[in-house]
Amino acid sequence: MIRVLLVDDQRLVRAGLRMLCSSAADISVVGEAGNGQEAVRLAERVHPDVILMDIRMPGVDGIVATERILAARPAVRVVALTTFDDDDHLYPALAAGACGFLVKDAEPDDLIAGIRRASAGDSPFSPTVMRKLVSRALAKTSSPALPGVTAREREVLGLVGAGLTNGEIAAQLHVGVTTVKTHIASLLDKTGCPNRIRLAVLATQAGLVPQNLA
Repeated sequence: MIRVLLVDDQRLVRAGLRMLCSSAADISVVGEAGNGQEAVRLAERVHPDVILMDIRMPGVDGIVATERILAARPAVRVVALTTFDDDDHLYPALAAGACGFLVKDAEPDDLIAGIRRASAGDSPFSPTVMRKLVSRALAKTSSPALPGVTAREREVLGLVGAGLTNGEIAAQLHVGVTTVKTHIASLLDKTGCPNRIRLAVLATQAGLVPQNLA
């Protein structure tokens, strides 16, 4: 059972998320918080596996709350909930330790899948958010060098750039998920990228993103 904490300052949003989570047999909502300060207290008390964290909230916002929660409980997976006009908050949330970003108006199945992916150690990103992050990063960086990156790692890098999950990459390359995770860890080490978003940027800059996937 995946233990989920919902954090949003809008009660109606939390009610919708709770109803959605209750439709999944493997997800249990263990608490709700209306602001960041309350989220920090609840996370210590209810021990969630995944936190759906609104970024913009009055008082202690989602970015500060994420930092405080992960400082005390680094194993918690925090997924930032964002809207299309949240561009200025995306990178700070990533720097605070968010493992992924989902838009609030995503399809219900995508939100449920995102929770499961986060719980499994993957990084869920709504495609629209991934494109925004990559686009903004591309505007600020130069062409990358990829010293020591193997041919197989280039394939994995390209598929990360295409927005595929670890499971989807494994299926595409006919390897195990553990093998994909090993390749990604190696890529992070060899390229100096701090996270999956930066890997996606590298893949785009290097022209490794496949245009047509089977």
